[in-house]
Parts: sequence; structure tokens; C-alpha cells
Amino acid sequence: MKKPKLKLPQTGKFKNTPGAKYVKTGLGIVIALLIGALGLELTNNDWHLGKLLSGQGLENSKVKRAEDGTILIGKCDPDKKYNCSDFTTQEEAQEIFEDCGDYDVHGLDGDKDGIACEELPSKK
Repeated sequence: MKKPKLKLPQTGKFKNTPGAKYVKTGLGIVIALLIGALGLELTNNDWHLGKLLSGQGLENSKVKRAEDGTILIGKCDPDKKYNCSDFTTQEEAQEIFEDCGDYDVHGLDGDKDGIACEELPSKK
């Protein structure tokens, strides 16, 4: 009894099909996006796309990060250096601390209990 032979597709046969062009283009786009995302992640760079599309430019659209790479959201500005002596009340210091998502980029919470500049007077 003869064994049936398996017919395997010929090499290069796919390149002549109608959808091959779209598949190759799609794969190229996906690979380019992945390489771009990897490059941004490795260099700790991110940009706010909404700000970019509204014409605010690259410098104003760059997402701020702490020294360890944590993304800082909101009004937090890690480039400004604050000390407890910059504030008159504890509440003012606490507001800056909370603007950074309770991430102490300015070193305002020495004992790491979530309360900034405890030695300052309260305005209450």
C-alpha cells in the first residue's frame, strides 16, 4: 500500500498573494513602533501626545520623571528644588509633596511617614 505524499506549500508562494503586501506593511509598522517604544523606555523619555498634537512642542510635552525613572504626574516639577525652609506652613509643603503623587522628589518627608515638613507650624 502506498503512503500518501504530503504537499507542502512552496517557498515564496505567499509573496504572490493579494494580501501579502498589506501583511508585510503591517508587520513593518508594528516592528517600527516596538523599536521606538523600546528606545523611549531605555532612555527614560516619554511625551504627552495630547500636548504634542495641540502644538505645544517637544520641550513642553516631555513627561517629567524622578531620578529613579518614576513618572511624575500633575503639577510636580522635579527640576525645582524645595526645602522645608521655603515654606511658612506645613500645609504649603504638604501640597507640593502631594503634587508629586506622595513621591518625595524634594526630600520634604525625612521620616517617610507621608507628612512633609512636620516641624513647620500649621496654619490651623
